[in-house]
Amino acid sequence: MRDAKATKKKLHERNKHQELYNFDKLKSYVPELEAFVIKNPSGVDTIDFANPEAVRLLNKAILMKDYKIKFWDMPKTNLCPPIPGRADYIHYIADLLAEGNNMQIPTGKAVKILDLGIGANAIYPIIGVAEYGWQFVASESEKQSIDTALHIIDNNPHLKKSVNIRFQPSKRNILKNIIQEKEYFDVVICNPPFFKSREEVMAKTTQKLKNIGKEVIGRPVQNFSGQNNELWCDGGEKAFITNYIYESKHFKRQAIWFTTLVSNKDHLKPLQNLLKKAEAKEVRVITMEQGNKVSRILAWKY
Repeated sequence: MRDAKATKKKLHERNKHQELYNFDKLKSYVPELEAFVIKNPSGVDTIDFANPEAVRLLNKAILMKDYKIKFWDMPKTNLCPPIPGRADYIHYIADLLAEGNNMQIPTGKAVKILDLGIGANAIYPIIGVAEYGWQFVASESEKQSIDTALHIIDNNPHLKKSVNIRFQPSKRNILKNIIQEKEYFDVVICNPPFFKSREEVMAKTTQKLKNIGKEVIGRPVQNFSGQNNELWCDGGEKAFITNYIYESKHFKRQAIWFTTLVSNKDHLKPLQNLLKKAEAKEVRVITMEQGNKVSRILAWKY
């Protein structure tokens, strides 16, 4: 098994979000954003990233400006992810695919991606379709999130032709019930639940707010929101990815690459050891940095 590690200190070179946000331009797409734009200590326009409504409106404006979206809305209780980091994941996946295509990124609907857990925001298909024209199948275990994601897809004709959502009826399964017989994917992507419990989520939220100088009285408001299945599961991230690895071996002939985000660096070594036992032929760890946040893509193939 070959183990290669690529480390990147900044956003991917094709990522559209290298520069500061142009709030004048963004407000032209979503005028409601105006009420949430403030000046930072240097006098530069920004928003309060601890305010979930401000984050939601910023995301909406970014998707409309940069990713061909005409309509995007979802309940305030669902996960509203930072777009630059999600775009990085898609661009690194494109690089993986290029390796098997004479270093040319394959584009168009012939490329089939499986997104494990599309959520209500549909963020990965939105970016993947806009940037590379790929075809997506997406799984989701929460019917309300499926309804919201479908509403977004149905109101953006270019997505309607390129994204298919499948209900995952089992809380224990990840690939089973989703990958159909004789179906084949170029890449499987996954942003797993990170936390082990709601209590752990709230503790992390409190710490994040204190780190940016916010006073926390009573129950904190999550700036990132999120339903149960989006944020936590029994055993947290490590348990989820462990289950994913075990299942991937059963579908090893139906995908070139299996990948997942790994937030906790301490989980990497045991997961790599598990992949060795599972007889993965190749394992990659791609480190991504967005500001002070560091995350990793763990990728493997059989």
